[in-house]
Amino acid sequence: MNKGLHLEMTQSVVDEKLFFVKLHMPFDVLCANAEVLHIKLPIKCNDLRTQSSKHNCCTKPFYPNEDVIGKEPDYFTAPFRKDLLNRFQLKEREGRELFTPTMRSRMVYYILSRAEYDIKGENKKFGITKLLAGGIYKAAYPLHDCRFNVKSKEEDCPNERYLLYSEWAHPKNFYKMQPLDLIRKYFGEKIGIYFAWLGFYTFMLSLAAAFGLGCFIYGYRSRESSTWSKEVCDPDIGGQIVMCPQCDNNCPYWRLNTTCESSKRLCVFDNFGTLVFAVFMSVWVTLFLEFWKRYQAKLEYKWDTVEFQQQEEQPRPEYEARCTYERFSPITQSNEKVPYTACGKCMRVSCGIGTVLFWILLIVASVVGVIVYRLAMFMVFSMQLRSDLNRKELEPFREYITPQMATSITASIINVIIIMILNIVYEKVAVWITDFELPRTKTEYENSLTLKMFLFQFVNFYSSCFYIAFFKGKIVGYPGEPVYWLGKFRNEECDPGGCLTELTTQLSIIMTGKAVWNNIQEVLLPWLKNLMFRHCTQVGSEKAIPRWEQDYQLQPMGTLGLFYEYLEMVIQFGFVTLFVASFPLAPLLALVNNLFEIRVDAWKFTTQFRRIVPEKAQDIGAWQPILQGVTILAVVTNTAIIAFTSDMIPRLVYYWAFSVSPYVENSNHTMAGFIDSSLSVFNISHFDDKTRPRDDIKPIWFNNITTCRYRDYRNPPDHQNPYQFNVYYWHVIAAKLAFMIVVEHIVYFTKFMLSYLIPDVPEALNEQIKRERFLTRDILNNSQLTDLIKPIREKLQTDVADFTELEELL
Repeated sequence: MNKGLHLEMTQSVVDEKLFFVKLHMPFDVLCANAEVLHIKLPIKCNDLRTQSSKHNCCTKPFYPNEDVIGKEPDYFTAPFRKDLLNRFQLKEREGRELFTPTMRSRMVYYILSRAEYDIKGENKKFGITKLLAGGIYKAAYPLHDCRFNVKSKEEDCPNERYLLYSEWAHPKNFYKMQPLDLIRKYFGEKIGIYFAWLGFYTFMLSLAAAFGLGCFIYGYRSRESSTWSKEVCDPDIGGQIVMCPQCDNNCPYWRLNTTCESSKRLCVFDNFGTLVFAVFMSVWVTLFLEFWKRYQAKLEYKWDTVEFQQQEEQPRPEYEARCTYERFSPITQSNEKVPYTACGKCMRVSCGIGTVLFWILLIVASVVGVIVYRLAMFMVFSMQLRSDLNRKELEPFREYITPQMATSITASIINVIIIMILNIVYEKVAVWITDFELPRTKTEYENSLTLKMFLFQFVNFYSSCFYIAFFKGKIVGYPGEPVYWLGKFRNEECDPGGCLTELTTQLSIIMTGKAVWNNIQEVLLPWLKNLMFRHCTQVGSEKAIPRWEQDYQLQPMGTLGLFYEYLEMVIQFGFVTLFVASFPLAPLLALVNNLFEIRVDAWKFTTQFRRIVPEKAQDIGAWQPILQGVTILAVVTNTAIIAFTSDMIPRLVYYWAFSVSPYVENSNHTMAGFIDSSLSVFNISHFDDKTRPRDDIKPIWFNNITTCRYRDYRNPPDHQNPYQFNVYYWHVIAAKLAFMIVVEHIVYFTKFMLSYLIPDVPEALNEQIKRERFLTRDILNNSQLTDLIKPIREKLQTDVADFTELEELL
């Protein structure tokens, strides 16, 4: 009330102990706060843009119905000034249409977050946030427009909530573009920029998904014709190759053709199409970021947020409440209040960094625990699973279920559960650390929290994938001298086809599990809570409940707002780009999820959540540099996956170097014999008591066999340097390193050229910005000049009239 607001209190019709306080802002207070917040208002119609429709007959079905959601008028705008009120586009008396509902809500919340309510000496308590935390008020929110499923009967006053639900949130519109201008008008720029980014990301994913699907189809059709799978499945080749046990004592000898089906699955993802797709995705991410910058620049101009960061952002109330120290400001050349000294700030930041590092180490410890589980369970599955599958009724599944596959699937499920549990706990820790650091503005707060959460989520979600891609099966020794973890557990080996299939399995399980869990949290839980609340507070008719009470029954938006929506999409973006060389279907899965995600978020905001306080936003904040960092890292990870995880480089080395003389008696390059060249020989008499398989688990067919094979490039036992790396190994290592260096430089050069050639701001938009500034300056300056000249002109007119009258009298 001291700030000029009008308060009106009414009793609840459901709970007599509950009261609602409705806030009204007079026009003079609106004008005063509009100047403080530098709110921009229309001054003149845009005379640069053409008024013709941007839709043609082909694209029109993919846009919202223009008869329902009309096109927003386009104006040049300028910061509001009350002394120049007549220069702004005023439609109604007392500014009813001059300030939109989102503007008024922003100004009301600005006052509420800073209004003092208790002063005791030098201690001041202020802000609606503290009152909510203390239980004085239960909620504070702007009102929705009527009910979401009832159309307005007044043509001049449409129900924007209904329009958004029918043309945006309804599942029937999953293929349509979003009405971004109406979203921004109803929810504010921050919500609008999120849905603009999500829609643009989903559109770009459609290109990557189509290309990835084509690569998958190519791999699926060529799996039977692949020389690799043919030799593995051939009874005369793979059926005659006896493989060494993959664990100590409890694992038997086995024939290579038992992995026939897994070899075919590997050929679906490990082919030359995957290499082309990985290079395509490296270019795709660059195009995505560059075109998004251009699109974002257009939205900044259209939504009047170009100069928002420099002009409008105010300190957080929590920051202002702690300002007890003085510091000289070089900007204002005077002392200003700050909440901590330089030493105190250093201490807070150090505490935050230490806590984040501790939790990252905790994640690493959990990953090590999962690895130990994998090592232990592989031995169990190797013993139990093979004996179970030997039963007659399970014989058909023998080729499809292997110890490696069973271990990978169970470990992936356990890993997803651990990820979700750690996320829930760390969320509270990250918020506490950021609150303790006390950032000055809300943008600084969100950026600090974003960095902490992303570092944690990056390690949490991707660590197991990095382990499978770059560490598993790389340091295993050989059957006579294996490498052990913790001196007890034998290090894991890859399947004879490599670890690529397991990486694909891990990615698909984590992506699917994450999507299912997020949808349960975002859709099912709010819907159930609202359903229970309505059931418990049901009255005779919903029409008897006023709008403010109906909104109170909805779920509140979290204090972090869109933070988790962005985080979910950025983590997904990491899966799509960082490991796409192993899973070309990842963009397709992401596309399907995002088409569903857009409508779920829209449905949630319009029907299940209270209307949030509108906020300004210039861009997607700290997520932009994070996305850029992910794209740079994606080039390294994908080239490393192709070089060190897949078998593409060893196959190329064999085809071009070792499939012809002098290594073999062959004059033509061929892939025949690659299986034999990729497997080394081990003399089973060199097993010691610790590693030798038990006699009771030896297969029936294992008679008079003196050697077994294992996946590596080592000298045979009768060589002068037995079990040392052979020349093939060094050729392959050199080829892998050369491949990484060459491909990375080519891709990075291409990314640099694309970034240079594609400007962040279109030239036409630069002209529009300059035109608006010129017209704004011209109109406002002319207005000021007119105001200054007006009294002089009136006085001159009066003097002239007096002189004329005097002359007539004379």
